[in-house]
Formats: sequence, C-alpha cells, structure tokens
Amino acid sequence: MLTLTACSSGGSDEGEISASPSVQTLPTDVTDALAAQLTKTMSSNDVPGAAVQVCVPGYENATIVQGVSNIETGTPMTGELVWPLRSVTKSYTVTLILQLVDEGKISLDDTIDQWVDGVPNGDQITLRQLSVMSSGVPEYTTQKFLQDYLADPNREFTTQELITYAIAEPAQFPPGSKKVYVNTSTLLLGEVVAQEYGQPFVQVVSEQILQPLALDTTTYPVAVDEWGGPHPTGYQPAEDGSLEPQDNNFSIFGPAGAMTSTLDDMCAWGAALGQGELVDPATQAARVDGQPLAQGPEYDTYGQGIGMLDGWVGHTGEGLGFTVLVMNDPDSGATAVVAMNVSNKGKHVPTRYFRKIAPVLNAVPLA
Repeated sequence: MLTLTACSSGGSDEGEISASPSVQTLPTDVTDALAAQLTKTMSSNDVPGAAVQVCVPGYENATIVQGVSNIETGTPMTGELVWPLRSVTKSYTVTLILQLVDEGKISLDDTIDQWVDGVPNGDQITLRQLSVMSSGVPEYTTQKFLQDYLADPNREFTTQELITYAIAEPAQFPPGSKKVYVNTSTLLLGEVVAQEYGQPFVQVVSEQILQPLALDTTTYPVAVDEWGGPHPTGYQPAEDGSLEPQDNNFSIFGPAGAMTSTLDDMCAWGAALGQGELVDPATQAARVDGQPLAQGPEYDTYGQGIGMLDGWVGHTGEGLGFTVLVMNDPDSGATAVVAMNVSNKGKHVPTRYFRKIAPVLNAVPLA
C-alpha cells in the first residue's frame, strides 16, 4: 500500500495532500520518484514496512508509507507511529557533550578517567576520540552481556552496568590510531553528561534538547518496553530466511541507542542537527569535519556524533528489528527521514534507499 501525505504543521488525513498559501507542495515527479524507489528497495530487500518523510524548506512536508507495520496482523504502515531511533540517539548524546564544551564546562581534550574509572587506556582516551569513534574502547556487547541478556530478556540494565561489561575487556587498539565504531564510546559520553549536570540522562536530554526544540513525541525510555505510543513490530531474518518478530528492551542501549521518535520529530531533529541549531557555529564546523570509519555503518565519513552521506549529514540506527536514517542537506536545509521495521539484512537498507533518492532531492528547486 502506498500513501502520500503532506503537511506544514502536524499531520493531515491519510491519503490527502493539504495546501497552504505560504508554502508549495513538492512536485509530483519528486514524490512519485521517492515512492517508486521505495517500492523497489523494499521488494529487493524483503522489507515488511517503511515510512519516509521529506522536509524541504518552502514546501509542505511529504510522507510516504508502504507495506505493513505488523506482518501477522497485516496492519498497514502509517506515518504517525513511534519508532526506535537506535543509534540516531548518539547524535543527541554528542550534542549534549558539545553544548557542555561551548559553555566552557568541559573540553574535548579531557580524558574519560575524570568521570569513569577502570576504562582501558582511560587516562589517554579523550572525549573527542570517543565522539569520533577513535577511542579503542571495548564493545559492551560481550559474551557475558549476551549471556545475561538472553537469560532474562526483560532485565533492566543501567548505563553503568553496560559500561562494566565493556571495561572488563582489553582495549581494541591504542587511542586515536584508527576509527572503529563502538557503542561503548557513546555510553561513556552519556555518563559524562549525567555527571556534569548532576541529573539523570533522561532529564538532561529533555531539558537541553527536546523541550527547546518542541520535540514532544520524542522520548528517552528508561524502562524495558516503554513505548511512547503506537509502534510497528520489528523483524529480522531467522536462520531459514523468514522474518521473525523481535522483543524490545530499551535499557540495553542507553545513551547509545535508547531514544524513540516520530517522523515529524525526526525531521525537526535532522534539521536542527544538520544546521547546528544547538551549538556554536565553530563547533558545528568542527563537528562535521569527519574521516572514514575503518569499521562501522555505511557513512562516507564520520565526525563528532554525526555521519556524512553524499554531502548530507545526520545519523543512522539499527538493531533488534528496526533501521532508521535521519539526514540533512546543510546547503538547502532539506531533511530526509527513513524508517523500516527490519534489521540485520547485512546492509543498512535505509542508507541504500537514501543514496538512490538523494539526487532527486538535490534537484528540487528552491522555493
């Protein structure tokens, strides 16, 4: 099923395109191209359902949904569901770190041992290296963690517990010697945020980002299955190739991946992130000056909690049945959001889709 919606503020009835005298609707050839490519991408990658939103300054926001939100019930996908952000959460966490830097409370050259004891090479690893994924810290998803999680999938883990699994392991490589994407890096930065503010991370992200940007449908869940509203079911391939529904436990992701959001809020966050709305201009310029990852997601380069794809900047996420992408064009201000209820396909499908549609979006005339 294909549904096209467009709105300048809030949602419109499914299947309708509403017009406003102050903005235009995206050209039909653009939305048709986005929809056709989504159909092709979903078919070739066995994606149950997907939701795409494109937010271009001067135009109505356009939302395209296809497929189902739940295979078993056949419930159609809609544009109003709440999605797990997974690693897009990292862009929030690093933004909080950069705000602390702008305020002069910390320096990116500070070492992590000032906040967390026992990190291998902690007296050498800087906050900058953690933010750009060059720290060499061990990953927290160790055999011990997996054993404990699988023994009780509903167990609620704290960020400190997740870090403990990581620091029991040796460092992966000397700090700064290469760039390997490690979730533990952002867990550690989340601890810095909480300690510097003297408040739980959930409170800090709400007060520093969600409230100022009016991201009313974005949350940082602290309980195992704390969905903020109706949501799709996530799937990933079983050994026989069929898609299996996945359980969800937000607590196993912490500041590296626990947040949830809607398409509207993701589009708003993508614009704020890509345009540097919450940090100083010099900080934003340094943030997006990235280099390629030796190992990690399919970015062209990766900066400070932000990735680059075909000249756009933002972040992607994946895990336990969901994949998402939030990208912004720094030049035009356009934002693209892609969410799919499937993961572990051996490639990040929203990224593959985005690379196909980026030329289409780049060609949209300035309104």
